[in-house]
Order: sequence, then C-alpha cells, then structure tokens
Amino acid sequence: MSGAKPLNKLIDQFLQSIGIKEKIEENFAFVYWDSVVGKEISERTEPFKMVKGNLFVKVKDAAWRNELQFFKNEIIEKLNKKIGKNVVSDIKFF
Repeated sequence: MSGAKPLNKLIDQFLQSIGIKEKIEENFAFVYWDSVVGKEISERTEPFKMVKGNLFVKVKDAAWRNELQFFKNEIIEKLNKKIGKNVVSDIKFF
C-alpha cells in the first residue's frame, strides 16, 4: 500500500480538479463569522458575498460600520487562522 494516499488528500485533489476547492474554502468565512466576531458584532452584521478574497458584510448602522473599520485587520487574521489558510484578504463593510 505504498501508493495509497490519505482520503483527505484525495478529496482535496478532486475538489481542485473540478474547480470548486477555492469556493468551498471561501465559504468557511461565512461559517466562522459569528464565532470570530462574537455575539455583539454578529447581531449587527451579515456577511453576504465573497469575491476574489474580498468579504462583503452588511452592517446595520453607520456607527458600527465605522467602528468595524478599526477591527478589520484583526477580524481578517482571526478568520484566516480559523480557516487554516489565507482566504480573506479584505473586508468591505456596507
């Protein structure tokens, strides 16, 4: 069985070959958003789109939108750490 590959490697190769691996990795930003930003922020925000590493997030009001700009780099770092790969390069708050 020297030629056998671990199942996770085979799945990874398959997802890559059909062109959806990147999309799946990007979707983890949505999955982990609430746990990364915490309850107070998650109640006021909603990530809705990911395009080429840019995560687009709706924010309920302008004051929170401005406040979140100060935490953007920290949120990006935490999301990428949780995902295990640098998937999010920027966050656009709307």
